[in-house]
Amino acid sequence: MVRARWDDADAAREVSTSGPHPTPVRPERVDVGAIEYLAEVLATAEDEGRADDFYGRLCEATTKFTSLRRAVIFRYDPPRRRVRLAGAFGIDVREFEGLFVTVESAPIARRALEQDQVVLEPTNEFEGLQSVYAARLDIDCLVCSPMAARGRWIGVILGDCADAAEFDDSQRELLWLMGKVAALASMARVATRQHDKALQLQSRIDLARDVHEGVIQRLFGVSLALSSSGEIDDAMRRRCAAEVQAALAELRAAVSRPLGRSSRRTNTTLIAELERLRHDHPDLLITTDPDAQVAAPPELEDLAQSVLAEAVRNAHKHATPTRVEVRTEDRDGSFVLEVINDGVAGRGPVSGMGLRLAAFEALQAGGLLEFGAREPDRWLVRLVVNRGDQA
Repeated sequence: MVRARWDDADAAREVSTSGPHPTPVRPERVDVGAIEYLAEVLATAEDEGRADDFYGRLCEATTKFTSLRRAVIFRYDPPRRRVRLAGAFGIDVREFEGLFVTVESAPIARRALEQDQVVLEPTNEFEGLQSVYAARLDIDCLVCSPMAARGRWIGVILGDCADAAEFDDSQRELLWLMGKVAALASMARVATRQHDKALQLQSRIDLARDVHEGVIQRLFGVSLALSSSGEIDDAMRRRCAAEVQAALAELRAAVSRPLGRSSRRTNTTLIAELERLRHDHPDLLITTDPDAQVAAPPELEDLAQSVLAEAVRNAHKHATPTRVEVRTEDRDGSFVLEVINDGVAGRGPVSGMGLRLAAFEALQAGGLLEFGAREPDRWLVRLVVNRGDQA
């Protein structure tokens, strides 16, 4: 299991795969009923609204067709930039609340991903987080199957069984296959997101072309007419006015389109993102007002989390911060998020491209993102969105 550093282990993975490693056993036959059930479960992955249900049903399938008693799936979630519990069966998910895991804290996950095979580990060999949760959840033998596709580490399926001897080669094969199915579903969603990005890029190209072929050409014609040496009669004046009005109408329609990227859905909360940032930056004191709760309206959660993450990232990249203050409030019917960091003195302008892109995100939501230096030695990022525009 890993968090935002799945890909940080690429170098280790290349070293581990350069030499010989155990070849997983591949029996000739896997239960046909299990394959049919997996196909049915995979079909639900097409419905984005049932993503978590898909992983939960996949966990249920592992217990239905193998000797595993319980199962959980951990996968890397790019929008949240961390590993999260994607699905579970037979276990209380609250056991894993607030858990931050990496390949270093869960060695069994690293071995399964590096070797691309199912790994079994008895209780007496547990280490790291595994030993902590073994006692808490009464685990006898831990089983880990990799979720990987074309060398990309996506996540793992974890389960436990009472006796390692009961987990035979056919069950290993089936669990390995389930990991591939889960990886396939995740990669399909990645492909969908890439397609959406391509559509956004094409829309921007279309916007530039429409402005050039419509607005600019009309205004160019008007400028030629007005710069001519001859007198302008009433008919020409009316024609120029009509062209300018048409150009304004086309420009108004053009700028009403989305101006930039949209914030990706995270399905989490602003306070959870704040905790993630605290975990990722232990050297940075991220504080909030003890008398006020940090929260965002549901319709603005994705935007607020994006701005918060970018503000902290900008502070680390362009300043030498030791403290970041975060606060939210409802001010005259508007949602306000403010992020203030120190460490700006003597460094000049500290705004990066990320904040400029975030400003376009805010515009799409009908809001405004402002940022700049504040005295003494402070940098402020403020997001303001009128709640009435979100109704």
